[in-house]
Amino acid sequence: MRTDVLPSLVPLGYGPSDLRGAYNLPATGGAGATVAVVDAYGDPNAESDLTVYRAQYGLASCTTANGCFSKVNQNGAGSPLPAANAGWAGETSLDLDMVSATCPSCKILLVEANSSSLSDLGTAVNTAVRLGAKYVSNSYGGTDSSSDPTFDSQYFNHPGVAITASAGDAGYGVEYPAASRYVTAVGGTSLIRSATTRGWSETVWGNPLGGIGTGSGCSAYETKPSWQTDSGCPRRTVADVSAVADPATGVAVYDTYSAPGWQVYGGTSVSAPIIAAVYALAGTPGASTYPSSYPYTHPSSLYDVTVGANGSCGTYLCQARVGYDGPTGLGTPHGIAAFTAGVTPCVAQQLLGNPGFESDTAPWTATPGVIDNSTSEPPHSGSWKAWLDGYGAAHTDTLAQQVSISPSCTTANLSFWLHIDTAETGSVANDTLKVEILDGATASTLATYSNLNTAAGYIQHSFNLNPYIGKTITLRFTGTENSSRQTSFVIDDTALNVS
Repeated sequence: MRTDVLPSLVPLGYGPSDLRGAYNLPATGGAGATVAVVDAYGDPNAESDLTVYRAQYGLASCTTANGCFSKVNQNGAGSPLPAANAGWAGETSLDLDMVSATCPSCKILLVEANSSSLSDLGTAVNTAVRLGAKYVSNSYGGTDSSSDPTFDSQYFNHPGVAITASAGDAGYGVEYPAASRYVTAVGGTSLIRSATTRGWSETVWGNPLGGIGTGSGCSAYETKPSWQTDSGCPRRTVADVSAVADPATGVAVYDTYSAPGWQVYGGTSVSAPIIAAVYALAGTPGASTYPSSYPYTHPSSLYDVTVGANGSCGTYLCQARVGYDGPTGLGTPHGIAAFTAGVTPCVAQQLLGNPGFESDTAPWTATPGVIDNSTSEPPHSGSWKAWLDGYGAAHTDTLAQQVSISPSCTTANLSFWLHIDTAETGSVANDTLKVEILDGATASTLATYSNLNTAAGYIQHSFNLNPYIGKTITLRFTGTENSSRQTSFVIDDTALNVS
C-alpha cells in the first residue's frame, strides 16, 4: 500500500512539524507507550534509517541501545529474522518514520512477519500484543472474504489495544483487516496548506471514477459494531477515521535498503501508523474497550472532510459529506480528544445541524424537493421548511440526519413543528408520516401521524431521547402517500437539545 513519488536527496514531503500543525497534535506525550509496527519480511536497515530520519528533524534518538527501538520476528524472538525484501523494507521505513513523526516520545516495536500471508501477519499482531504493545499499526490489506470473522477471533480481537489498519489504495472497495470490527479502519486524504484559520485543508484522496485512492465501502461479511450507526450499510463500514495519504501531498521517508534514501511516500500506509501513534498520544485504552469506538463518542474533536470521492457508487460510501462517510470516516485528528476513552463534559446545546432548513440541505439527507422554500406551504419561521408528500399520488419522501449524543449528558429532548394539510376525507389513515430513531440496525418509531391529524397550523411535538444518550443515532422522517388525494407533512424548526 505504498506509492513512491519523487525520490530526492532532501526531504521534500511533509515532516513531523507539518503533521503536528495539520492535526493539532502535542509536541510531547506518549512517553513510555509502545507502538508496534507489523510488517512482512525483513528490513536490515530499519534501525539505521530510522536514526537518520529522526536526526534530520531534531527528534531524540530511538535505538536498541537506549531501549526505545526493538525488532523481533513474528514469534517475538530477536533471531532468526525474516529474509530481507526491498519492497517491504520501504513499507517498514514509512511506518517507523510516521510513528516517530507523530509520537516522538513513544517506544517502537517492529515485528517482522515471515511472509505477507495473513496467518503470518496475524501471528505478528498477536506477538505485538503479547509483548505489551497497546497500539499496533498494520499497513497492509487483502480481499474482504467469508474467512474474515475467523481471522478476527484468531488475530484481531484484543480489547484494550488500539489496532489500526490501512483502508487500501485502490479506490472504492473494502479490504481486510480494515474491515475487522475490532480495528480502527484508517482512510486517506489529500492534505494541503490553505488560508483558513486551521492553515490546512483536506479532501478525499481519490477520484470519482475510481482507481487509485483510499479504500472504503460496506463489508460483505463483517458484523457491524454497535458504535457504528450509518444506515446505508447493514454490516461493517470502512473507514472510521483518516489522515493524509495522497502521494501528491505525501510525507518524507528515509529508506536505504535498495532505495536512494529520502523519498516522498503516500498511500494509506501513511495514515494507519499516524493514527496508531495518535492513540498513543491520547493515553492507555480502557482494558475492556475497543478503541475503534472512541472517535464515535467524540466526532466534534475531528476535522470533518466533506469534499471528494474515491469512486462512483453514488452514496456516502464513496463520497464525502458532512458527518460520517466511507472514504474518510468521521474525519481526521483535531488534537487527541477523539482517541481517548475518557468522556468529555456535556455542553448544553442544540445538536441538529441546519435545524430550520435555512441553509438548504446539509447535513440533512432528503428526497429531492423535500427541503423547499415555496410559498404554497408556508414555513413555521424563516423561508425554508421540509415538505414531505403532497402529490396526490403514490409517493414516499424521507428526511434524515445523523447525530451523536455525548455519554456525559443527562437529558436529551427532540422537538419539531409539524403542519399537516390534506385533501383526504373520511376516517381512514391513507397517508402517514413516521418519525423514527435508527440506532445501528434497530429502528424505533417515536410517532406516526396521518391525514387524520390535519390542523390549521403548526403543532410542536416533543420526545424524550434519554435512552439514546451516549450513542450516534439517525433521526428519520418517512412520509408515505397513496394514490388518492394529497396529504402534505410540513416540518420546521427541529431541535435536539441536550444538557
